Amino acid sequence: MTTRLAPGLAWFNSAVESDASAALHDICAARAWGDALLAKRPYADASALFTASDAAMAELSAQGLAEAMSGHPPIGRPKPGDPTSSREQRGMSGASEELKAEMLELNLAYQDKFGHVFLICATGLSGEQMRDAVRNRMDNSPEQEREIVRNELVKINRIRLQGLVKTAPAQKETEQA
Repeated sequence: MTTRLAPGLAWFNSAVESDASAALHDICAARAWGDALLAKRPYADASALFTASDAAMAELSAQGLAEAMSGHPPIGRPKPGDPTSSREQRGMSGASEELKAEMLELNLAYQDKFGHVFLICATGLSGEQMRDAVRNRMDNSPEQEREIVRNELVKINRIRLQGLVKTAPAQKETEQA
């Protein structure tokens, strides 16, 4: 008995490499992560794709992590015109002006200390929870923070891959039109 794949996973498995690579780049900016996932196609199911994603993230070098983080805007400032960024940071959209100003200040202090944007899987978090997280993480060492960021990227990538698995990119464009 053949199991029917979700539409997005079926598309991903059979898409030309450049299209599949572009879809992965929308999920995570780290080229090595995307290349690792492309190399293991086709995937029997979503679980196999998630496992490959987690393994590829675990193997990213410091440069790969920096590349992955480069695709994420600061919390409280989603990329203009990017519905994924806006949806993921929804918890900040209703925040008070004071909280938004505090997050900007905390983001800048974090970036000064660690040399990169504060990264958290913001899906489902309130503005206050994000603020508390950045406050708590300011005392971490760069090494601790690098591993926290890696774990946050695993969560973000899984959420985004779930969207890919469910709906092929061409279908998304049709639904948004």
